[in-house]
Amino acid sequence: MATAIVIDGAFFLRRFRHSFPTLNASSPKDIALGVQLLGFWHLAHRMTPKMMTAAIKEQGLQPAETSELYRVFFYDCPPLVKKLHLPVSGKALDLSKTEEAVFRLAAHREIQKVRKVALRLGRLNETVNWRLKPEATTQLRKDPSAFRPSDDHFEIDTKQKGVDMRLGLDVAAMAFKRQVNQIVLVAADADFVPAAKLARREGIDVVLDKMHDRRAATDLIDHVDGVRDCYCPHPQPESPKL
Repeated sequence: MATAIVIDGAFFLRRFRHSFPTLNASSPKDIALGVQLLGFWHLAHRMTPKMMTAAIKEQGLQPAETSELYRVFFYDCPPLVKKLHLPVSGKALDLSKTEEAVFRLAAHREIQKVRKVALRLGRLNETVNWRLKPEATTQLRKDPSAFRPSDDHFEIDTKQKGVDMRLGLDVAAMAFKRQVNQIVLVAADADFVPAAKLARREGIDVVLDKMHDRRAATDLIDHVDGVRDCYCPHPQPESPKL
């Protein structure tokens, strides 16, 4: 039977450089290429040498054209596009025009073009606050009297909604319908433990790809059948198409 790959998009983008050091983490096209390469890398580790040789010969390194790959699910949230005021200066900020928003939307468009990839979008909580960045918090703790807050010391604090639920529903559907017998979970958050446990109870082989994150939740690691961290330092010039 086939393998399905489920990706926590925010985590994937955050850890991208650790698995794909030669790709540009700021390029939407390279992000989409990374999704393809990750799928190919995991298939290559599952298929026997004979099956891989056949895939290379007959399909031209296109794992999407083999029944070994069911689908790649990419879970993310569209960026906030509301208008805010900066926390210190009070200047107006249009989030739809920020580099992050433009990049995220472009990355989603590129990912949607990839063969056998399903983009699942949740949403970000519309109620947002400003919080100190970790480095600013460190400065404040080190010398409170010398700390002079500025807009650059703050970042938007919001939470994603619906991503865990969509991932869990897709995993449950694949498990109950026997559509796959292996799921590769690309994540590191303990929120995905219920999905991993459900899949394993239904006899699915659950593999965790934590993209070399040493801070991955211990209980998530405890509830999978194995850990396999993707690493593609030298992608092929002509990339596989999913």
